[in-house]
Amino acid sequence: MPAAAAAAAASGTVATSYSDHIPDSVKGFVSDLYRSIRGGDVFGANQLYDGDFHRLSDRVYRDARWPSAKAVAPYCDDDHVFLLLYSELTSRHAHARLPGLTVTHRADSWDTYCSLFAVVLENVVTMQLPNQWLWDMVDGFVSQFQRFCQYRTKLEDKTEEEIGLLKRFDKAWNVYGVLNYLKALVENSMIRETLEREEGLEQFTITNGYEHKQGGSNVLKMLGYYSMIGLLRVHCLIGDYHTGLKCLLPIDIGQQGVYTNVTGSYISTIYYYGFANFMMHRYADVIHQFNKILLYILKYKQNHEKSPQYDLLLKKNGQMYALLAICLSLCPQNNLIDENVGIELKGKYGTEMEKMLRCDGVAYHDELFSFACPKFIAAWPPVLEEPFTDYNQDVYRLQLKLFLDEVKQHQFLGDIRSFLKVFSAITIGKLAQHMKLNEDSLRTILLAYTRKTHAVDNYGKITSSADFDFYIDEEIIHATESKSSKHHRDYFLTHISKLEEVIGELGKVQFSGACDFPSEEA
Repeated sequence: MPAAAAAAAASGTVATSYSDHIPDSVKGFVSDLYRSIRGGDVFGANQLYDGDFHRLSDRVYRDARWPSAKAVAPYCDDDHVFLLLYSELTSRHAHARLPGLTVTHRADSWDTYCSLFAVVLENVVTMQLPNQWLWDMVDGFVSQFQRFCQYRTKLEDKTEEEIGLLKRFDKAWNVYGVLNYLKALVENSMIRETLEREEGLEQFTITNGYEHKQGGSNVLKMLGYYSMIGLLRVHCLIGDYHTGLKCLLPIDIGQQGVYTNVTGSYISTIYYYGFANFMMHRYADVIHQFNKILLYILKYKQNHEKSPQYDLLLKKNGQMYALLAICLSLCPQNNLIDENVGIELKGKYGTEMEKMLRCDGVAYHDELFSFACPKFIAAWPPVLEEPFTDYNQDVYRLQLKLFLDEVKQHQFLGDIRSFLKVFSAITIGKLAQHMKLNEDSLRTILLAYTRKTHAVDNYGKITSSADFDFYIDEEIIHATESKSSKHHRDYFLTHISKLEEVIGELGKVQFSGACDFPSEEA
């Protein structure tokens, strides 16, 4: 019996299913999945992974662990690589569904990932796997790292046995180990070089990352691709937003790409990209990207109701609306959002946005940020010496403080914006009287307005998010409304999409008798 099973059986915290009896349906699933992968049937493997595995998990292993790799070895020719894939898959299931996981369980999962990634990094894997599985593999790797970091920083309620296990497995889920594996997957896959070459990017996009030549494999390449997104997430969790965005640079999120073809990948990428830019005060970019993904969710949400990704979709959808509300309170650019997104946003946070725009809603900023931010982690290992204290909220409190400091700096900017909308020209002295300030304070606020409405993007270019510009000439402030560039492409794409929906609905209408339309074949 593996160490994880022994620990669980002893403590009674996690239900196990390491008995000799394995249902025939599970034996058949393992055998079919093995044959599909070894036979190069990616479509069949995807059906088994994304369909049968979840159905069996709901029906047979809702409250229990799947059989061990050793128990199912006879049904897959004792194939070493396949058993590592199986162990990763079933370990991810346990971490996602079962409460009371011990340090030993978490350490066993770390060992599984280390063994699997070691094989992949040797570049000897010749199989093709569904992109959904490869994305889930990287996502699960980062998620388990995040949960372990949160678990180990809650020390006040730990038993002596748990403290002893933390000391014993002190190398498991180390932040440097996690980052090194993700970076190694990126570098060994040569994915950055592929995406930087125009022909390489085109071929990668057309094939969706799959290899069609005999003996080709998409595993290392796609794990490297998704690891760039994983690196962005890890750096966001520890508060290093600049490095996180730098890791994502090879992926052009301004265009549809391979990352958009898996729903979880698409939503996670835009959420963490948006949050990193949000913390770097690039609000206009956040609004633009969130508008696109929220439109996508509005359009296709019902298609994912039975998907395992549905809960993630709903959670991230809510978090992004909250962040969007904050962004629009700090950078009022309603022209950047679609009408349908605006209606949803007003229904969710209309009252809060009005108060935040009046600069009397710091409490709402605090509340929305707390809901919308990721669960930050302390990257450093805990000090396992008495007195034991919890410090799992330390990083969150620091990020909240940084954010609220930024909100306070916007305190007078709303008033400046209001006056600039009313007066096309006004003297500094007169505006200072209206705002009940001295002229020196007003000049400081005007400089702050200029600073807060400009940001440096990921490529070093200074961009403006102001809807009103101004300049000062001989003590007179001249204000002009900024001319926003019209995105004709987005306008036409939106209406083409609506036309396609109408045509699709018309195609479903059943006509009879003489009104029947001939088919295309006819």
